[in-house]
Amino acid sequence: MSATPKSTATQVTSLPTSTDTIPKPEGLSIDRFRSKRSLLAGNVETLLPPLSHSKIGDTGDYVRLHHDEDRYWSGELCFVTVPPAAKQKKGDLHLIEEDLAVQNLPSKAITRQRIALATKPNGRFFLCLVPSQNLDNIWNATARDGCIEARTRWVWVTSRAAENVEGYAMIFPKAQTAFAEIEWPKQTLSELIEAAFKGRMIVDTEHPGFLRLIGAEQKP
Repeated sequence: MSATPKSTATQVTSLPTSTDTIPKPEGLSIDRFRSKRSLLAGNVETLLPPLSHSKIGDTGDYVRLHHDEDRYWSGELCFVTVPPAAKQKKGDLHLIEEDLAVQNLPSKAITRQRIALATKPNGRFFLCLVPSQNLDNIWNATARDGCIEARTRWVWVTSRAAENVEGYAMIFPKAQTAFAEIEWPKQTLSELIEAAFKGRMIVDTEHPGFLRLIGAEQKP
């Protein structure tokens, strides 16, 4: 019986079909460079410029004081008013270390009060001077009462002097919702005070404001 002849056809290796898995090259994934944050949702807060300071009765508008008294109301601080320099109409309020003030200045020159973060409508923030002593004085007492009331609702604290009555009156808006919701800044009260009183914090006997108060000669 004769043998079966051998095939002379060349054997072809099959190509991968569309369903075969092709290994991906190893390396960095483009996903790690993907943007995850919107330009409108940045996490950098715009800092407030240095704030002015005012008594609540001098604001001439509706006012709110920060509701968080622990974080945004200071303890009692010591202040002095340095007389005005040339071309100034009024003196500048300075913070001063109490021991330095007591040892060198008359007691009448020293005032003690608190500072609270406050705002007028439309985000007009300022530092409110809150009376903390001589509360038997009707002006101090009614100003302090207005500050306390302003923690929870809008209030206009206005002098009654034109009525020949001492003290302040509290006036409330027709609707507490008349003004936009307050977006309080995230800066700490200490940061806000330091910015507002930059150059006006007396901590040693060489400060120009202190030298002016004691009548000492200042170097040009």
